[in-house]
Amino acid sequence: MLIVKSLMGWLIAILLIVVIFPFSLALWLITLPFDRNRTLIHTILNYHSAIIAALIPLWTVTVEGREKADPKGTYVIVSNHQSILDILIINCLRYRLKWVSKIENLKVPLLGFYLWMADYIIIDRGNPQSREKLYSKASKFLSRGISIMLFPEGTRSLDGDIHPFRRGAFKLAIENNVPILPILIDGTGGILPKKGFYIKGGHQIKLKVLDPIYPKDFPGVDHDGLAVICRNIMAEGFEKFKLGDRK
Repeated sequence: MLIVKSLMGWLIAILLIVVIFPFSLALWLITLPFDRNRTLIHTILNYHSAIIAALIPLWTVTVEGREKADPKGTYVIVSNHQSILDILIINCLRYRLKWVSKIENLKVPLLGFYLWMADYIIIDRGNPQSREKLYSKASKFLSRGISIMLFPEGTRSLDGDIHPFRRGAFKLAIENNVPILPILIDGTGGILPKKGFYIKGGHQIKLKVLDPIYPKDFPGVDHDGLAVICRNIMAEGFEKFKLGDRK
């Protein structure tokens, strides 16, 4: 039964991607000359994600705190990371942002082309020059009022806990004088864990947007210190978040 449910979930997702892709490509080509920020294709991906999340009958999704982000504001958005499903669920917030994605994702059929069409930021984690290009490109987007979305843990958590954060997101926030918007997500790891392909059903996915963290509120703190502060705030909130799920 687990295999049947998993196959059904993958089938729904793949069919929707295949069906919607030609329309996405056509709209991207039409708007390419005047949509320099690739806003349309990102919007399509947001609604595409929401449709997939709603149609796959293997989980329920609850969202809290979406209003914490000012629609006119610009943020470095960070989230804990349990599963590849996190991307799908976070897109349901419909925030205006650019994802930072590892270069390996470009090899995934259609997904890689979507990343390229949306002009998301691609990083080769084994190449120091790629990291510098990340900072440069991300800073340009922030200056245009477009938020940047990263997973500061760097990889998916195997145990569901929030692990130490890398400095990149917090360097961006300090150097560009923009707030950090923390997001907590729970439940995705139980549905599609890091080392697995079966989509398990009967789970609840919870997503919670926390209050923005302003670097100016921590004068004298560098990006490493800010990474620790943000991680501690999120870890404390996550414990309460998980406890609420067990009641």
